[in-house]
Amino acid sequence: MKIDHIHFYVEDASASRDWFMQHMGFQALASSVSRHTLTTAVKSNVVYIVLSSPLTSESPVAQFLRLHPPGVADIAFAVSDLEGLMEKAVANGAKVLEPVQQQLLAQGGWKWAKIAAWGSLSHTLTERIGNTPLLPAFLASEFTTKSFPSTEPKATPERLPSQLIRNSELFAGIDHVVLNVGAGDLELALDWYENVLGFRRQQRFTIQTDNSGLRSQVMVHPKSGLQLPINEPASANSQIQEFLDVNQGPGIQHIALETPQIVQAIAQLRNLGLSFLSIPPTYYTQLRLNYPGLPLSAAEFEEIAAQEILVDWQDKSRRALLLQTFTQPIFEQPTFFFELIERRQEAEGFGEGNFRALFEAIEREQMKRGSFPLGEAK
Repeated sequence: MKIDHIHFYVEDASASRDWFMQHMGFQALASSVSRHTLTTAVKSNVVYIVLSSPLTSESPVAQFLRLHPPGVADIAFAVSDLEGLMEKAVANGAKVLEPVQQQLLAQGGWKWAKIAAWGSLSHTLTERIGNTPLLPAFLASEFTTKSFPSTEPKATPERLPSQLIRNSELFAGIDHVVLNVGAGDLELALDWYENVLGFRRQQRFTIQTDNSGLRSQVMVHPKSGLQLPINEPASANSQIQEFLDVNQGPGIQHIALETPQIVQAIAQLRNLGLSFLSIPPTYYTQLRLNYPGLPLSAAEFEEIAAQEILVDWQDKSRRALLLQTFTQPIFEQPTFFFELIERRQEAEGFGEGNFRALFEAIEREQMKRGSFPLGEAK
C-alpha cells in the first residue's frame, strides 16, 4: 500500500492550482467539470494533488465546506488486491461510500472503491492495470477534461540557491501523513487503521511543555513502510485541540514531502514565496552543545541553520540524519500545512527532539495568534 494521490476540497480549485504552481513548483495536469464540481490536478514528480471546488450547492465539496475549512478530504491508497482489502475492511466495520468499480482501457485499466475513514476523511482505494490515467473522475463520462501543458514556474533571480533544482524534481514522494483526532479517540483510531487497513504500531510520543501537550502514535504499513502518525490533544489548549476546534472535527494536519536536497529545496521554495515556521537561533546553539558529533561540515551546519531546518541524529546509525522543516498553514485558517523532510543514510522513524521542536514552533505561532487563554502561556 502506498499513497496514490491526495484530494483537497477548496473554495476555488483554479486559484489553489495556481498557488501550488507558483509557490511549490507543481505542474498542472488537467481539469474536469461536472454539473456541480470543478476538479483539477497538479503533480510534482510522483506526488499528485487533486483539488475540487463547488459549482453549485449540490456539490459534495460544498457540503464538506459547510462543516469544515478547506483541507484534505480524501487520501487515496494504491493497493495490490482491491477486492481482498475491501472484504477485510467491510468485515472490520468500514463504511463503504463507493463499491468496487472498474474501468477497462486499451492500455490496461483500473479498479477503485471508497470507504469512510476518521471524521469526514475518506480513503479511495485503487488498483491499476497497466499504464492508466491518474483519476477515476477524469474517466467518468459526465466530465469534460482539459489538459494543461507542462510548465516550470521560475524563481526570481534574487536569492537563488547555488544549485538550482528543477521544480519537477523538488519532491521525491510523500514520506508520511499526520491525522489529528479528538481527546480520548486515539486508541479507537489506532484500532481502526490496524483492523481495516492493516497498519501496525511503531513509535509513541508524549510531548508536554509548560503550556500544552499531545500524545502521538506512529502507524506503519508492514509491506510498504508507509507511515501515518496519529495525534490527540493532551491539554485543553493544545495545538491539536486548536486544530480540532478550527477544523470542526478530526482531520489531516500535515503531509510530509520527501526531498533529496532539503537545503536547496527550502531556499528555492522561499524564492517562490512559500512561508515556513520560524526556528529560534537558540535551537542551533543547543544543537551544537547536545550533539557535538553531528556528521555535518561547518558549512553544511550554517546552511541548515540559515534555512531553519530541524536536525535529529539517530544514534544507532552514526551517519543517519533526519532533516525537517514546516510551512506556515497554507489556507486562511491555522489548520493544514506541509512538511519537507530529508532522510540521510536511511534514517528511520521520527526523532523525539524534532517532534518536540515542531510542537514548540507551532506553539509559538499559537501565542502570536493569541490562542492561549490569558495567563496560561508563558
